Amino acid sequence: MAGATLLYQGTEYHPEGARLDGDELWLTLPDLTSATGWELKPEGVCKDEICVPVPAARRSALIHEGASGSEFDVTEFARLIEQPFAHDEKHGVWDFGPPGWEWKTRLASREAPEFALPDLTGHVHTLSRLRGNKIFLLFWATW
Repeated sequence: MAGATLLYQGTEYHPEGARLDGDELWLTLPDLTSATGWELKPEGVCKDEICVPVPAARRSALIHEGASGSEFDVTEFARLIEQPFAHDEKHGVWDFGPPGWEWKTRLASREAPEFALPDLTGHVHTLSRLRGNKIFLLFWATW
């Protein structure tokens, strides 16, 4: 797939060996490591001190031996680790967020993170200024 762009937790990467199969994004093992930091090892898929075992029942869905070597299904792995992702088919862009163990702990406090946004008149509001009050947030986008 020519021109694929992978946004992985804030880093942009253009994998040369990316292959699209339906809704699945397959990367060569070198591209997997370069783009995401994850590496396929005998004990599982590892990044830093974290290793995610590859369940035998899902191994064929995650790893494929192709003509150009081993390929890894990044989208299937994202499902396994509860990592949100979005795909813009028209532009060939894939965006991956943090794995489930990161975003789930953020929600444990039930407190929204600090942010600042302008209202329709351009006046900037911060969430911290409203703490302690009941508020209703409505987010809207045209896309």
